[in-house]
Amino acid sequence: MMDAQFWKATAITFVINLVYAVVALVLGVVAVRWIDRRIYTEIDFIEEVKRGNIAAAIYASVLLLFVGVILAAALAK
Repeated sequence: MMDAQFWKATAITFVINLVYAVVALVLGVVAVRWIDRRIYTEIDFIEEVKRGNIAAAIYASVLLLFVGVILAAALAK
């Protein structure tokens, strides 16, 4: 049978990973919004996605994935 210390360590690890995931998600979304506003001033990707532009949705998702990879590498150190 598993003891209480094991479950406590598992819960702490879960909370740490959950916080890490939320921080990475928030930073990723902020980075994508910043790139959207600063670099692509004439294109609003959120509006394009709302209008059903699949190319804009794919580009925004790849951009978010790229930012996530960079954040994962940065937060892992």
